[in-house]
Amino acid sequence: MSIEGRDYPPVTVDIDAEHVNAFAWAIGADPDDGVPPTYASVYSLGATAPQLFGDEEAAIDFGKLLHAEQEFEWKRHPNVGETVTSRARVAADVSRRGLRFVTLETDTTSSDGSPVCTSRALFVIRS
Repeated sequence: MSIEGRDYPPVTVDIDAEHVNAFAWAIGADPDDGVPPTYASVYSLGATAPQLFGDEEAAIDFGKLLHAEQEFEWKRHPNVGETVTSRARVAADVSRRGLRFVTLETDTTSSDGSPVCTSRALFVIRS
């Protein structure tokens, strides 16, 4: 069963200074430089992927899952203290040769609705 086209409810994330600093430190970035670009893995993918993984109809088996690709397209980077909202949808769900390819796209916007970034993740699941 394909879940292509499925939308998930929006998730709101506060860009917390303490968490951003810890993230920056963990990747070797300077927290004084602001929110690292890869922090999108927290407010975009990290906030929405649990919706897909918790969706019983999606039937994602973690034991057979490979996070194959990840990309981000930024309009701008959020600021510490800002609140953003991420909305995910299953852009593709295709099965071929015993493998299932699920693409999750997430659009993140600021509190005024302006675009922040788009995330695309490809998950490959063995049958």
